[in-house]
Order: sequence, then structure tokens, then C-alpha cells
Amino acid sequence: MNIPDGPMTTTLILMRHAKAVDRLEAEDDFQRGLTSRGRADSAAIADKLEAMGIRADIALVSPAWRTRQTFDQLIPGIGTPSLDDPMALYHASTDMLERAALDVLPRAGCVLMVGHNPGIGGFAHKLARNCDARSQMPSGYPTATACVFELSNGSLDDPHLIAALTP
Repeated sequence: MNIPDGPMTTTLILMRHAKAVDRLEAEDDFQRGLTSRGRADSAAIADKLEAMGIRADIALVSPAWRTRQTFDQLIPGIGTPSLDDPMALYHASTDMLERAALDVLPRAGCVLMVGHNPGIGGFAHKLARNCDARSQMPSGYPTATACVFELSNGSLDDPHLIAALTP
């Protein structure tokens, strides 16, 4: 049996959906789609992730239309990860997102989460605080922001911020 010398690492990408149409322009919040800027911003993030050599194994994506469209724009850059889009991720809290991540981290080398603020931004800022990287984080957590963390042994306890990406 071949046992690795050091700790195993997992990559966790936390991305807020890209710019969506205004609430007043959609029938309901769940069906709000991306604007042309949102599609361009998502594609720009996909290019940055691809340039970093990141390929996702599992994607946890809110089932809302704007998050699904954001994810679709990422596929050319990150590959075709298995997709899970449970309703529980729609406007999920930071705690709910943490639990969802912990559920899949043992099964993947790279997990992508696409969600909504304040939950996804709160999760990213919490991890950044845990690794003393708050100064590298974008203020708030603007649309189409993606933070890439490396986790030792798939644990959220000792993250390392690799990149904070904005379009």
C-alpha cells in the first residue's frame, strides 16, 4: 500500500454568481438570469481558473437560474465536474454552505461552490480570517468573485488562500 508522505490537499473554490438582471425585471428572484456583463465576467473568471490549471471534480451550485448560468460559463475553464444543485443551496447561510462543503470534500480533489451573498461571501471571508488573509479579500464579495482555497486533508480548519479573483 502506498501512503503519501505529507498531508493531502483539496482545493475549494467559492464563487458568487455573476451580475444578474434587476429584481424588477424578472418574474421572481429564482428565475433571474445573467446580464451580458454577468456572462462576460463569468467567462473571465473561467479563463483565470483555467490559467491556474484548476479542474473541478465536484460542483455544488444553487439551482437558481443566475447561479446555473454562472456555472455554465465556467465549464470551458474548469472541465465538467459532477454537478449537485440542491435547493438547500439557494440563499444558503454560511453554516449551510460549510456543511455542504464538508459533505463532499472527502470525495474530491477540487470542489467548486457557486452561490449567493451573504452566505458564499461570508464563507469565503470566514476562511480568509482563519488563514490571516483578510487583507487579500475583496470588500463585500462582489458578483463573479471567486476565492480559491487550499485545504489540508480536506479540513476547513487550516485553509490557505491561493487567489481572490475578480473579473
